[in-house]
Amino acid sequence: MGKYDNIEFEQVDSVGTVWLNRPEVHNALNADLISEIIECFLEINEMSDVRVILLKGRGKSFCAGADLNYMKGIAGFGFEENYQDSLRLAKCFNVIYTCIKPTIAVVHGAAIGGANGLLSACDFVYCDKETKFAFSEVKLGITPATISPYVTKRIGEFGARDLMITGRRFLGPEAEYYRLVNRSLPSEELEEYVAKIIRQLMSSGPDAMAACKRLIYDISNELSFEDSIDYTARMIAELRASDEGQEGMASFLEKRKPNWVED
Repeated sequence: MGKYDNIEFEQVDSVGTVWLNRPEVHNALNADLISEIIECFLEINEMSDVRVILLKGRGKSFCAGADLNYMKGIAGFGFEENYQDSLRLAKCFNVIYTCIKPTIAVVHGAAIGGANGLLSACDFVYCDKETKFAFSEVKLGITPATISPYVTKRIGEFGARDLMITGRRFLGPEAEYYRLVNRSLPSEELEEYVAKIIRQLMSSGPDAMAACKRLIYDISNELSFEDSIDYTARMIAELRASDEGQEGMASFLEKRKPNWVED
C-alpha cells in the first residue's frame, strides 16, 4: 500500500479501512485527497487478503464537501481545467462504485455535497442518526453533477429532485427514509451494527461476492433483458464449477463451514 498524506489505510485481519484524514477541515475534498482515494481503491482491488472495505472519516465529520481553498482555485479555472478536474472527481466516485470488494461507508457528523457521492458509491451505508446531510451545490449556483449517477441509483428520480433542487439539510433518519443510507442508528449502536454486517459478509465467498457485484452492475447498466438470460446462465455455470463454488456446495452437503470462514 502506498504512502498517503490525506487518507490512511488500516487493515485488521481481512477488513481494510480507508480513513479520510483531514480532520482539521472536516475531511473536506481537495484535488490531492481525491487522487489518493482513486489510487488507494485501485490498490485495494489487487489485495487478495482484504475482503471488506470500510470508508470512514477521522475527527468530527465524515466529509464536509469541497475544501474552501480548493473551491477558490476552481473558481479561477477555465472550461478545460474545470472539465479535467471534474473528470478526476467523477473517477473517484466510480472507482469506489466499481470496486470488486464489498464497501461500507460509516458516516458521522456531516456529509455535505460531494461527500454524498463517496457514500452513495458504496454498497452499504450506515450513519449516526445525528449526521447532517445536504446536497448544497445549488446554494453555490452549481449542480451535484458528478455524484448524481450514484445518488439517483440510491434514492430515485423524485427523491433526488427533492433533496438536490432544494439543497436543504436533513438528518440521518430522513436519509434512511430516502434510502440514501441503509440504516440510521444512535451513535452508541453504530459500530456494533457495522460489525454485524461485516460478520455476515465474512461468511460469504469472496469470489461469489465479487461476481455478485459484477452481476448487479451488468444487469443494471449494460445488458438488455434478453441478453441477461444467457449471461446469467453462463455466470452460475462458471461459479458452480469454480473452486470456491465446489467448496461452498461441498461444505453445505458435509454440514461444515467453508474454508473462507475465519474462526
